[in-house]
Amino acid sequence: MDTSKVILLVEDNKDDEALTLRALKKSKIANEVVVARDGEEALAFLFDTGVHTGRSTKTLPQVMLLDLNLPKMNGLDVLRRIRADERTRLLPVVVLTSSKEDEDIINSYSLGANSYVRKPVDFAQFSEAVNTLGLFWLLLNEVALRRAAQ
Repeated sequence: MDTSKVILLVEDNKDDEALTLRALKKSKIANEVVVARDGEEALAFLFDTGVHTGRSTKTLPQVMLLDLNLPKMNGLDVLRRIRADERTRLLPVVVLTSSKEDEDIINSYSLGANSYVRKPVDFAQFSEAVNTLGLFWLLLNEVALRRAAQ
């Protein structure tokens, strides 16, 4: 699978997952979305382990949408692990969470998050936020990873 335009959505809440997928579809973002439902599964996808053993890690997702409140390994620990590894340290990571804690915002940016977006409660606002994220991260943003891997 060529994952150069894949979105990695790391989200444990099925309702938030469905809303995100619906908002992406409504925004006409046709990229494949791989869903990881906890931090360990996200790392398994990125580093070719566990259920994702055998997946090529030469090409990483275009962007990772990362929730902070995850089972097994929280989003901040996932971010810490991603930034500590040379293969994934430049992967664009958008923290997409319901957390309004200043400490979470500070820690996310300190650990190398590219963006921090609070999930709006209203679907119309959420759709607009996802549309804007998609426009920027999938169409406008130049990804250093693709160039480095070639």
